[in-house]
Amino acid sequence: MVSLLQAYADRPDPRSVAVVGNQPLEPDPDRAEAIDSCDLVIRVNGFVCDEPGAPPTVGSRTHVVVFNRALRATKWVFADYRSKLYLMVEPGRLHWEPEDIPQWWPADLGFVPVSNREVTLPLSEAMGLPSREEAAWATTGTMAAWIAHASFPDADLVLSGFSFVDDPHQTSWQHAAGDSCIVGPEHRIALEGQLLQSWIDAGRAQLLR
Repeated sequence: MVSLLQAYADRPDPRSVAVVGNQPLEPDPDRAEAIDSCDLVIRVNGFVCDEPGAPPTVGSRTHVVVFNRALRATKWVFADYRSKLYLMVEPGRLHWEPEDIPQWWPADLGFVPVSNREVTLPLSEAMGLPSREEAAWATTGTMAAWIAHASFPDADLVLSGFSFVDDPHQTSWQHAAGDSCIVGPEHRIALEGQLLQSWIDAGRAQLLR
């Protein structure tokens, strides 16, 4: 997977990687520029991008889309899809999730399944989640951040749109696209927030609020 990520990045040895979650954020041109200036920009599920003429908020560039089967696609998800890498996380396959390609997926678009053995389980172990025995695993956003963190350990890691870092006890959340949902019972977002905060505290990542 690292080789695939390198192929879609602006350079094969990205010096900066942005992972953008779906928390609604106020306009901030500095944040938008910091995201768009990264060599590799990863966005998650039903993400949004800045529109021409709209206040700069989260940037407009996307190299990689990390999604799950519950994706609520926005108009940005499949825009210019030939230039993006699509990675599907499927931690539910450890327990009950089917293997079939989602019926709503475009027939002419390929995607790469993310290995539970190489990504989901090491991430769960780092957070203390017993994902082999229980239906508990990280959100897609944290999985995307883990992929970036593990794949490019020497790159500057820029995180944005992760509400659970500041609000680890929320039971529902708004998305930047305007919809909302409960925090799934399989997630332990307080542990996810602690993990990302540990990277920030260690100088391994910066969080753009």
